Formats: sequence, structure tokens, C-alpha cells
Amino acid sequence: MKKIKMICDFLLALLLSLCADCYVLVSGNVRALWVLVPLFIALNIFPGPLKKNIPSARLRVCGHGLAMLRMFLSALCIALVYHVVLFFASLGEPLWPVLWSALTCFGVLAVAFWNGIICVYCTSVHIGIKWRVIGAVFGMIFPVNLFILNKIIRTVAAELEFERRCVARDNARKEQAVCATKYPLLLVHGVFFRDFKHFNYWGRVPAALERNGAKVYYGNHQSALTVAESAAELSERIKTIVRETGCEKVNIIAHSKGGLDCRYALSELDVLPMVASLITVNTPHRGCIYAEKLLYKVPAGVKDGIANTYNAALRKLGDSDPDFIKAVTDLTFSACEKRNEKLKDPEGIFTASIGSMLATSDGGHFPLNLSHGIVKHYDGPNDGLVGTSSFKWGDNFTLLQPKGEKGISHADVIDLSRQDVEGFDVREFYVELVNDLKNRGL
Repeated sequence: MKKIKMICDFLLALLLSLCADCYVLVSGNVRALWVLVPLFIALNIFPGPLKKNIPSARLRVCGHGLAMLRMFLSALCIALVYHVVLFFASLGEPLWPVLWSALTCFGVLAVAFWNGIICVYCTSVHIGIKWRVIGAVFGMIFPVNLFILNKIIRTVAAELEFERRCVARDNARKEQAVCATKYPLLLVHGVFFRDFKHFNYWGRVPAALERNGAKVYYGNHQSALTVAESAAELSERIKTIVRETGCEKVNIIAHSKGGLDCRYALSELDVLPMVASLITVNTPHRGCIYAEKLLYKVPAGVKDGIANTYNAALRKLGDSDPDFIKAVTDLTFSACEKRNEKLKDPEGIFTASIGSMLATSDGGHFPLNLSHGIVKHYDGPNDGLVGTSSFKWGDNFTLLQPKGEKGISHADVIDLSRQDVEGFDVREFYVELVNDLKNRGL
């Protein structure tokens, strides 16, 4: 199969090079354009859509871009050899045909290249911002641009292959419905985010859970409130889900501050009978020392300016009464210590906690790559925001250790950046997590 694919790719590259290096042929026979123009249009439309084994529309566009870039690179090599031969064969004669041939070739290959790079830039997750910027800045510098293009091609190819394996795995176990828990899932976001329809806080995780039989709901609470205020909103959300669906209970998976909000709701409000389990993910149960230090060291004017800007922006995005300062204050070490003295651990339900850590500051995406060093100074090993000593809570605790060079950040653990981490399949991790709830009869 791999040999057949390589042969097909080579044949496509030959066809594209035929279109690119057609000047001499067309100058002797204009009617050749009746074949070459439709061929060139077809080459720019069909390589991606013909790949039926690519699982989604986004990835099919990405696969089309990959096919175009591979075709472009191979055709470029053929074109370079062809024009070197054409140049030496034309010595002693006018070189205008060689020049016009080169310009025609450049135009044809440029169309193929931009077709591919735009598709890839718009749809690939793994390329990331860094390589997009590098490609844009150094794209006209030869031979650096060829190295960058090769890097992009290899990255996108690995992404598509990984996605195909994931979908094949889900299809193979589809009938088992490994995530079809007795009670539905409630995913609760952390501070400074909201549950948006077109940008899922949990990245690709919910779709993977639903493909495996899960029923998923979201907290839909505001982004920046005190723990008590967020808990009140989540309490009403839980009651609404139970009332409207008749599900009796929910299984909660809560990230970051969302874990504190849920603990408060279970301890201080009246929703404990409606909850079957609570799993907290990278939640600062014992608070953040660095947050306390920064909160009281940053000048009041700077602090108020940041808070006012954030509050104004989130009001426009749907929050009715965001309060940046109160939300941050409730994450400090002293606030969590005081609250922990008050909160009762929930009885009669399954509880667990998960944490992760970065190996180095470079392991996190902006701004976690900047905050990691500050957090490490005050809180020790951390995920870019929360120290590992603050994660443990509940019946079970799992610390996800770095298997690669980077580790797993506060954002990576919920797939916020939609980028795969070496040694950590975030979607499969949550599938296994929810499958465990199913096996527990929850």
C-alpha cells in the first residue's frame, strides 16, 4: 500500500511538472493548452478530496494541502533539472525561450504552493504558531525555505497519520461504547474562560468522549467570580440538567478553579445527592503562593488596569458581573487554606484528582512558558500555573509525569491548545478516565 501511494504521488508530481514545464510544448502547439489547463485545474482540486480515509472535513482540507505541497516539492526538483538541461541545450541560441519557460514554471508552481500552504496553515493543529511565523518570515530565503517546507510537510503528515489511527481506534470499539456511563458527564472549566459554542475549552476531548458513547454537558458558568459565586451557578446548572433529563446524577470533571467551585457546591450547597463523582484536574486545592505574592506586590494602578480591561471584555462576551481581582484572590494560598478548614469532603461519591507538570519552561505555550519560572520559585515543580503539591485531593490521585522533553502544561491537560504532547494522548486519557467511571457503575 505504501509503495502504491508513493507511485501515485510521483505520478501526480510528474503531471504537475508537465504543466509547469509546458512553455516549449505550448509555443509549438497552442492546442496543448486544451489538455494542460484542465489537467492543472484538476491537480489543484482533487488530490485531497480523493483521500477518503481522512476522517473529517478539516483534516481532508489539511490532507489536500499536504498533497499539494508534496506535489509542489517534487515538481520543483523536476523543474530545476529540466531547466538546467534546457539552458545548456540552448547555449549559442537566444535564451528568451528558457526565460519564458522559467517564468511560466514559476507561476504554475506558485499556484500549487499557495494552494497547499493556505490549506495547511488554515487547518493544521500541529504546525503551531511558531512554525507558521517562521514560514512567513523566511519563506522567500533559499534554501532555508526548503528546510521549513520539509518540516511543515513532515509535521502535517504525522498529524494526519495520528488522527487516522485515533479514528480507527474509536471505530473499532464503537459498539462497546466504552464511555457510556450511567450518569452523564459535566465538564467544568477553570477561571478566565467560558464555554463557547465555537471554541471548546476542552479541545478535542468532548468529541472523542461522545464518539465513544458519552453524554456531555458543560458548566456554562461565568469566567471570573469568587469560588462561592461560581459554586452557586454550578449548583443551579446541575439541578437544571437533572430536572430536564431525568438523569438523577452527574459525573463531574472539573479543571483548575472549577474543581474548587465544585467542591464548594458539594460541601456548602444542596447538590451532593445529584452528583455521582467528582474528578478535579490540575486544581489548586492548596492554592498558589505565587498568586498571593504577585497580588500584593503588583502596584494598585497596574492591577486595577488589568482587572478593568478584563472585566469589560468579558462583559461583552456574556459575563454579567465578572470580577478579576476576587477570582484571583480566591486562588491564593491563604484563601484556599481558610476555605479548606470550612469545606467538608463529600461522602458517598467517588472522588479523584489529577495533576501534571512541565519539565522545563520551554514546554509550555505562551504565557505558561513565562509563568513557569515564577511559579517554580514560589511553589516548586508546576504545570505553568499550579504547583504539583497543590493537586492532590480525593480518593485517588494521579500525577502525570513528563515523558518527553516538555511535559504536560496546565493547558495541555485539557487540550486547550489542540496540540499533541509527546508521550501523552490527551483524548485517550479522558476516554480511559471515563471508561473507569463506567466500570465503577457510575
